[in-house]
Amino acid sequence: MPKKNSTVVTEFLFEGFSSFGWQHRLGLFIAFLTLYLLTLSGNVIIVTIIRLDRHLHTPMYFFLSMLSISETFYTIAIIPRMLAGLLNPRQAIDIQSCATQLFFYLTFGINNCFLLTAMGYDRYVAICNPLRYSVIMGKKACILLASGSLGIGLSMAIVQVTSVFGLPFCDGFIIAHFFCDVRPLLKLACTDTTINEIINFVVSVCVLVLPMGLVFISYVVIISTIIKISSAEGRKKAFATCASHLTVVIIHYGCASIIYLKPKSQSSLGQDRLISVTYTVITPLLNPVVYSLRNKEVKEALRKAIGLRPLSS
Repeated sequence: MPKKNSTVVTEFLFEGFSSFGWQHRLGLFIAFLTLYLLTLSGNVIIVTIIRLDRHLHTPMYFFLSMLSISETFYTIAIIPRMLAGLLNPRQAIDIQSCATQLFFYLTFGINNCFLLTAMGYDRYVAICNPLRYSVIMGKKACILLASGSLGIGLSMAIVQVTSVFGLPFCDGFIIAHFFCDVRPLLKLACTDTTINEIINFVVSVCVLVLPMGLVFISYVVIISTIIKISSAEGRKKAFATCASHLTVVIIHYGCASIIYLKPKSQSSLGQDRLISVTYTVITPLLNPVVYSLRNKEVKEALRKAIGLRPLSS
């Protein structure tokens, strides 16, 4: 039960980077704004190129464009307010806006997890069952996988937001983070949060351990299939189609797992905040960078789009 004579909280303040001096905050603002603009422009370029180039109208690039769109909304939910907080650390956020931010952050973050899983399944079918690839990964299957990912994101976000904002908040109003996240908010609740902690852990397992397990199994089978390919060129080409996806998967799931699967007793909000910078600011930029620099087809399409001669010609 809430304490007697306590004040009901209607808005929060982010601790964010308020302990940093003005010059350090300004430096971080410039760095994060640059990364944010690069992320937005990179994802817009990828979606546009995939849309315009018919050679990229394949399941793999369909999922890549969906991931780029999701990453764009994901960063929009977090980074603009974080940038505003760097310039004005005393800027408050009302409880409704906080709930809205958490909802969109979780929706698109979880959507990203399952889109990466769908991309792993796509690579599994392409390498392990190439003769039936066009049948299995048809347009309907791709739309179902993409909409299913978003549906899971929406449902899990509703569960989490309802769980967190069903709690009373009194007296404590400073969120030890730079955005509204589940664990920092639970620490501000003035009632027992054991059930909410369990809900958070179960959701984290469902959206991190389950997709990671599926991706891991896919790649075990993929690698065992690639090893059996007789020609070195064939093995190299097969590995190349998976390298970009695997790079993004390792960093994405790695950072998120450290935050959300770590026992509460070992949780350090300061350390979590630093890791959060990685997966809210840096990881979204990896998608366009990794796929544009490592993917020959995307590079060729980009060169063609800006009027340069293709490298392969």
